[in-house]
Amino acid sequence: MRHECKCGGTIPAGRWDIGFELCLECGDWTARQRVFTVAPGHKSNYHLVTNLQELKQLNPKRIGE
Repeated sequence: MRHECKCGGTIPAGRWDIGFELCLECGDWTARQRVFTVAPGHKSNYHLVTNLQELKQLNPKRIGE
C-alpha cells in the first residue's frame, strides 16, 4: 500500500507504520518551525519554555507585571 503526504510525496512504509503522516521533507520543515527555549529556574531545575508568558513567570525578581 502506498501512503501519500499532504504535499503529494510518498511516505515510506516503515515511517507510516510508526505513526508519521508526513514525508521526510515535510516532517523536517515542520520540525524547524517549532521553537523552544530552556531556562534555568530559581534554585531549581531547567524548564522547557514554549511561550513568553511562561518565561516571565520564571523570573522571581520581576516587578508587578
